[in-house]
Amino acid sequence: MTEATDTTHATDTHVTDTDAQTSLIPRPGRAGADRGADRTAGPASGPTPGLAASADRAAELAALFPVLHAPQYWTWGRFDAQFSTVLPPDELVTNIHLVGFTDDGRVVLCRDERDHWFLPGGTREHGESVASCLVRELREEAGARLLGEPVWLGAHRCVTDDPTPYRPWQPHPEKAWLWGWAEVTVDSVPTNPDDGEQVVEVRAVEPAEARRLLLDGREEWWGELIGLAEELRSRPH
Repeated sequence: MTEATDTTHATDTHVTDTDAQTSLIPRPGRAGADRGADRTAGPASGPTPGLAASADRAAELAALFPVLHAPQYWTWGRFDAQFSTVLPPDELVTNIHLVGFTDDGRVVLCRDERDHWFLPGGTREHGESVASCLVRELREEAGARLLGEPVWLGAHRCVTDDPTPYRPWQPHPEKAWLWGWAEVTVDSVPTNPDDGEQVVEVRAVEPAEARRLLLDGREEWWGELIGLAEELRSRPH
């Protein structure tokens, strides 16, 4: 469930399967759909200091992905936003989103009934941990589950001049959107709760295609976010 989104019902849920993409609906007898099904994911921990908090590492990644790190203004929420690989305190995190990689290195994307592609994730509920939010949102929007610990890419620290928070219990006027990557498997279909995006398609695509789909009608930093996930996935962690 994500802020400022349409909550109308979708009429159906389907997944496509072509040479350029991977179908994610489990099919009987299809071994690839169940790879890793007997692996147990560790707990999805909240944002804690780590490699991403290193000043040298943060400076290096800011130089590699300058558009992502540039100051932004999100008009839909009247937010001044600034991305950093230095992780925020847990109490500021209101939203969590994931670049989920399948075992063949493709990125899991969701499409809603407005034909918008997005990364699974959304808003923390009152009293909900980062770990529980991530598990819930993956199931609701992508029918997916973690195969291991998420690696936090960083967060957008945001300040709004709106007079009230989006939810009464959220920090205000400052908040943080947390971004991560993890290995995932898609072993069911989105549950599509009434108060969330109504997902009509889940697709696993090559990272370049993920960038193309996410950039349709969005700012260039979305492409760099995928690039950052690829970069950190390629490094020991």
